[in-house]
Amino acid sequence: MTELQAIRLASGITLDVWDSGPRDAPALIFLHGFPESYRSWRHQIAHLSTRFRCIAPDQRGYGGSSKPANVRDYVPDRLIGDIFGLADALDVPRFTVIGHDWGGAIAWGVALMGQFNGRVTQAVIANAPHPALFQRLLYTDPVQRAASQYMRLFRDSASDALVREHGLGGVLRKAFGDRAVPSIEPDEQAALAHRWQDRDAAFAMLNWYRASPIEVPAMDAAYTAPAGWQPPALPRSSLPTLVIWGMDDTALPPCNLVGLEALVSNLKIVEAPGSGHFVPWEAPGAVNAALDKFLRVRHP
Repeated sequence: MTELQAIRLASGITLDVWDSGPRDAPALIFLHGFPESYRSWRHQIAHLSTRFRCIAPDQRGYGGSSKPANVRDYVPDRLIGDIFGLADALDVPRFTVIGHDWGGAIAWGVALMGQFNGRVTQAVIANAPHPALFQRLLYTDPVQRAASQYMRLFRDSASDALVREHGLGGVLRKAFGDRAVPSIEPDEQAALAHRWQDRDAAFAMLNWYRASPIEVPAMDAAYTAPAGWQPPALPRSSLPTLVIWGMDDTALPPCNLVGLEALVSNLKIVEAPGSGHFVPWEAPGAVNAALDKFLRVRHP
């Protein structure tokens, strides 16, 4: 692997980017989730970087990447635009997008746009809901609604004092208690905790939630979609798509898999029993094996 490098996009945003592997190999762009970093994909990059060019940014608001102060700077369209801007800056004409959690949500958008502009060849999504399904679940499914109540806390400006006093860890502990700090290698855990102390980064990470159009009803709201509500009018995806799901995910339970076949015409689902939400490092062997099989079809 190489060291992180700062890549300036045409938009003026700068991203810290890990870029390793042969420059003439097929490119994979890895997108991490909340509240992590490019290192979420460390096991997969180590496994694949002899055969693929592995590009993993700290996304907008994270690490040493740009942290614009306005909530509107974190709307999904801008986050999706960062990924195409990064590909342009690195002279990568076509790529596979791979995302987990919030990175997976952005990867869905990148894939949908990329199938029309010809930039994205295939997509891999790990424990991230499809945008056409997630809102309906929040309206109608008690399990998913209960699992997503933390988003209401993250969006509440009353949490800001806690962040200013304790960093991101303060609001994470309020939301998740003992589960606030992931059970990972001590050095990785320490690195995450250190990043969470950066107050600018903490608010930037929360802005991903505050800028999202997703509505999370209170638990006592009716379990029906509002009158006249329609899911986003998104095109059906025709890209080869691998969805990997840690089946013990308490934040995004497997109900998010139901109905995917109607939205993605070329879909492979791989379940990871025994893994929770952070499947790239909770079940790296299973994830790497699924990636090997999926990528080999197009890149033997």
